[in-house]
Amino acid sequence: MTYLLALDQGTSSSRSIVFDLQGRIVAVAQRELPQSYPQPGWVEHDPLAIWEGQLATAREALSQAKLRASDIRALGITNQRETTVVWHRATGRPIHPAIVWQDRRTEPLCAQLRERGWEGRIRERTGLVIDAYFSATKIAWLLEQVPGAREQARRGELAFGTIDSWLLWQLTGGAVHATDVSNASRTLLFDVRRHAWDEELLGLLDIPLSMMPTVRPSSADFGTTRADLLGSPIAVGGIAGDQQSALFGQACFEAGMAKNTYGTGCFMLMHTGAQFQSSANGLITTRTAQIGDAAGYALEGSVFVGGAVVQWLRDGLQAIRSSAEVEALAASVPDAGGVSLVPAFTGLGAPYWQPDARGTITGLTRGSTLAHIARAALESIACQSAALLQAMSRDAQASGGAPLAQLRVDGGASVNNLLMQFQADLLGIPVVRPAITETTALGAAWLAGLAAGVYGGPSDLTALWRADRVFEPMWDRARAHERMAQWEHAVRQATAA
Repeated sequence: MTYLLALDQGTSSSRSIVFDLQGRIVAVAQRELPQSYPQPGWVEHDPLAIWEGQLATAREALSQAKLRASDIRALGITNQRETTVVWHRATGRPIHPAIVWQDRRTEPLCAQLRERGWEGRIRERTGLVIDAYFSATKIAWLLEQVPGAREQARRGELAFGTIDSWLLWQLTGGAVHATDVSNASRTLLFDVRRHAWDEELLGLLDIPLSMMPTVRPSSADFGTTRADLLGSPIAVGGIAGDQQSALFGQACFEAGMAKNTYGTGCFMLMHTGAQFQSSANGLITTRTAQIGDAAGYALEGSVFVGGAVVQWLRDGLQAIRSSAEVEALAASVPDAGGVSLVPAFTGLGAPYWQPDARGTITGLTRGSTLAHIARAALESIACQSAALLQAMSRDAQASGGAPLAQLRVDGGASVNNLLMQFQADLLGIPVVRPAITETTALGAAWLAGLAAGVYGGPSDLTALWRADRVFEPMWDRARAHERMAQWEHAVRQATAA
């Protein structure tokens, strides 16, 4: 029993990764997850397809590694956050497709809550803003719109879960209905300081407490898998939402440590320690993955369009044939030539929170080329991330925290050396890419390993974490400030009425 298995259930695919106890990847299996867009602004997944695909990848990964379930010491789960499933306790069948975190159908309900003055109280208790992004209004919509659901919920016949809870229910044959603190903190229903479901907020949306999963630390006993699924039972020892799992997999265990994940969007989290800290700069507060009884918090900011801007260059402008070509095209010019691209295709997220903003390209001259636009597109990812980090730094300094010493990075776009160097130049601190960039899955595996006693504590994991490359800043601060001023000017143009 010298291996760990991580189930990494994401928005676009389900993956399973086998790690050895040194954190090295032994096998990876992945399956694409079909997306459904039944109406404008609606995004749904089939919960049974999620389960079946995830189980298939677990079996494939074990087969690739030539391992049996009995070789796996423990299993960890990490998942797309906020996505909402409600199912029948008696049958394990969902009452409706899963409502995905990107779905905007409940914005009218969110607007009502804001108009009724709930913003302050909800933020104080949950650390979040009222938004359709989170799970609470999705649950309320399902209970209201699915025939008979409200009455079934009141009779205790329905269960709610984010994707981790849904997978855990299936893995354990319905024996365990639980989640961890990191996922609970994304529902808009969890009091992150009292460590409990908030009964007033549940009552506000007429959601019975009986629907809610038990909340446990992220490294804990979550039961065992059914023997028939993988060949023999495996202990489930870790659960964390994908971004908190990545923070953990980056060994960011202390206040002042931060990571940025460069995917379709970008997600930056900075650990703030054991104290709840509200943001005065457009960020949200969330719980970190938890070991034992000690609570941890992080400031989080999201960039809506990160790597997706490269997909737009490929599919929208047809400027490149594959995403891998963008680095060479952008590197063919020394800079963006004064061009700024603000990819506000779906508005701007933190720290701007401008849902009505639209994409712009500014600073064009007769000498501007496709290469300049490609470089501006890449730079937009770093500029948005720099704005997030500046907001985090202001919050940290206001609370007496230490300035950030480095930024740890992961995700698909982190392999782009030009982008990572530009990020370091803008921030003025080292940008560190780890040897294992599958940090989301690694975090889940490490949490499971801690629960199984494989590791003694976070110091063991810190010793395992390895850097692949460190990008040192090469600009003076005046040049970086000038470039960010150019970016902010472009943002103001994108948000102008």
